[in-house]
Amino acid sequence: MHTYSYSVVLRLTTALTIYLTSLFAANTLGIKLMPFLFGTNLSVGVFSFPIVFLMTDVIGELYGKKTAKLFVRAGIISVALFSLYSILSIAMPWSARAEWVHESYDQIFGTSLRIAIASLVAFAIAEYQDVYSFFLFKERWGKRLFWLRSLLSNMWSQFIDTVIFMVIAFAGVYETSTLINIIVSWWLFKVAMGFLYTPLSYIGMKLFAPPQEHEQSR
Repeated sequence: MHTYSYSVVLRLTTALTIYLTSLFAANTLGIKLMPFLFGTNLSVGVFSFPIVFLMTDVIGELYGKKTAKLFVRAGIISVALFSLYSILSIAMPWSARAEWVHESYDQIFGTSLRIAIASLVAFAIAEYQDVYSFFLFKERWGKRLFWLRSLLSNMWSQFIDTVIFMVIAFAGVYETSTLINIIVSWWLFKVAMGFLYTPLSYIGMKLFAPPQEHEQSR
């Protein structure tokens, strides 16, 4: 049975912490829209969500497909548990002393619950697509052009994620024309943010790179 050294475990747990924090930031803050170019609207989740996909590419490049899939699995389980906790919390009766926050609480976390479910479905499909396409490009191009392999896999997976997520989360909340504008603008902006975050992925490659002895044992 293969065992990791403490330094490798530290790197992986730090990467996983950033990965899950970015995922939950996108899920819980994503309901807020801000004005964007040409009259379009953009979710504030675009600042944190690209980190999720970039992190799986970085970890996959450094530690292999199996470890990248473990990150995806951790994200799916985390979102699923959060959804269950949200359902349980909303279902519990309210104390009279807390009635002042009842309506706001249900409005915020009730909506967040729908976003969490949408995120779970979209995330599970898109993240596995990201890992699959990233390693498909790696099989063809080898270890060269990490930035391009990451960008292309993110473009595809982010498109899948955006369409599935927006339809489940916001269908009926926003008008169809607004929803289409959000989908297009959010996808393009996430791709652009992923491109701009490319230097961060190379920093991540340096920070989370396994020690030489682990690299030699792979």
